[in-house]
Amino acid sequence: MKKQIKNRKLKGMTLTELLVVMAILGILILIAYPVLTPIFQKARSTEAKNNLVHLANLQKVYFLEHTRYSDDPGKVGFQQEALETEGGKAFYQIEITEASSSNFRASATSIADFDGDGIFNIWEIDKSGIPIEVVQD
Repeated sequence: MKKQIKNRKLKGMTLTELLVVMAILGILILIAYPVLTPIFQKARSTEAKNNLVHLANLQKVYFLEHTRYSDDPGKVGFQQEALETEGGKAFYQIEITEASSSNFRASATSIADFDGDGIFNIWEIDKSGIPIEVVQD
């Protein structure tokens, strides 16, 4: 019985084959990374724009009820998603920078430098409801 177990070999990959596969995967990642980076940046910018448009809509509802805009996101019903640095998924800090009886201004500031150039992306919105990229990353 022991001889039968000894003679049976398990099929698997050799160390050389494993290293070749890892090298090929590394090359594919190096090729794909520069192509995918702008797509990730665009998706993150979409997060900022969507949050600002949502905040602008909430401000309009608040204005109809109180005849002024609020400087507190909580009063209008906006809740900031947890930032990526705090274990959440959001890459932009949303804040209302100005609010009066006639206008408001809110901004979305990125918490990460997406392309590593030292510039952080900033979007702004006012009562017009159109997000504008103020600082491009």
